[in-house]
Amino acid sequence: MSNWIEKEKKALELINLAGSLWLDKNVELVIFRRNIADARYTEVLNNHEYARNYINQPITVEISTNLAHAISRLDLAPTRIDLGTLGKEWFQEGQPDFDAFVAEKLKNYIGQDKRVIEPVDVVLFGFGRIGRLAARELIQQHGKGQQLRLRAIVTRGKNTDEEIKKRSSLLRKDSVHGKFRGVITEDLENKALIANGNTVHMIVADNPAEIDYTQYGINNALLIDNSGIFRDAEKLSIHLQAKGIAKVLLTAPGKGSLPNIVYGVNHLDYNPDSTNIFTAASCTTNAISPIIKVIQDALGIESGHVETVHSYTNDQNLLDNYHKSYRRGRSAPMNMVITETGAASAITKVMPQMAGKFTGNAVRVPTPDVSLAILNLNLSTEVESIEQVNAIIKKAAVEGNLVEQIDFSTSTELVSSDCIGNSHASIVDSNATLISPNKKSIVLYVWYDNEYGYTRQVIRLAKYLGKVQRLTYY
Repeated sequence: MSNWIEKEKKALELINLAGSLWLDKNVELVIFRRNIADARYTEVLNNHEYARNYINQPITVEISTNLAHAISRLDLAPTRIDLGTLGKEWFQEGQPDFDAFVAEKLKNYIGQDKRVIEPVDVVLFGFGRIGRLAARELIQQHGKGQQLRLRAIVTRGKNTDEEIKKRSSLLRKDSVHGKFRGVITEDLENKALIANGNTVHMIVADNPAEIDYTQYGINNALLIDNSGIFRDAEKLSIHLQAKGIAKVLLTAPGKGSLPNIVYGVNHLDYNPDSTNIFTAASCTTNAISPIIKVIQDALGIESGHVETVHSYTNDQNLLDNYHKSYRRGRSAPMNMVITETGAASAITKVMPQMAGKFTGNAVRVPTPDVSLAILNLNLSTEVESIEQVNAIIKKAAVEGNLVEQIDFSTSTELVSSDCIGNSHASIVDSNATLISPNKKSIVLYVWYDNEYGYTRQVIRLAKYLGKVQRLTYY
């Protein structure tokens, strides 16, 4: 017990270090993409246990704390640093002196002039499931205010005191994602919310083009449209007619010529300066595209089918009632409902080389969050074993350009609720991987939090579009 108490004290010390680095220097510490500064000490200890099993290295909270102290003594540019990766390398290199080791590893990150970030104002247009999660994330990631700053939320209604109170309550508490870990109060006189000390204006408007955001001190803002009302370039361009808006990001698949962008897969194909309307594709497209890219690059894909087992959404009815789409009118909490999905065709927009190779369908099921994509892939190359396939995916989850997108689970007890709040776009269930007798076909089971995991992808893309990304050491 005394040993455990000492570990708890070290975890608290690490949390305090991470908090100071975050608020003073805009340097964020994580352990395999899991937050430290805003975590409970038991979560930090549990994340270290996860790290030990994940990379088969005895990474302890004591080691992470020593690394964090060494980091705190450096004059770093705004950076996101994974202590799991640093700890792994520290072991691999013979456990050298912490200060010398960290200074060498982060030598290219030293000096504020390495990355000067001009903060970008953000407006949320719509305040539903994705809008509220985006608000939570923007508020929690505010830090020193050097990246994205949530300045306003636009809704329909009359913006009465009662409406503001209700929207504030929905932001504070969520039946799926729990309580918001922050402080939110209502400024009814000024029609605003005060979130962790920051003023967020509550705006209502019948015509988005007529809103003058500059009167709220909002300029050159990125507007994130999560309303579901506007889906094509013509309608989304209405936002650009409003004073103070420079760019628009849609949190849904775009129609017509609008591209589908999955951060980590094809975002570098689009220059933020070349256009001003962008789309973040769908939650399913964000979940399957990173995995398809990894398998395509390593083994080649001849053809495939994606079957999505998807949680029900607000588009369905709670009880049987009229709906314009087939089957969706039937009670969502009581039925499994076969429905269409655009994910298969959307893959082509993200990866043109997949054109004509995929089919897809979906089944809505009676769970409120977390979905499962079942990928049946016919390969160009024979594979020897399930272990070979899983090793390819695990490597992509640990190193490379998709570590934020891909999580790799080795648990034999993983179920959907375990994935609520997972920040990755894709969570590969390695124990469910299958291989055909001819060794040319595989089946992958990919979980994803279709609300929170997708929202994190939207925020990553928003940072790219706003040019406010920090350096990263993963």
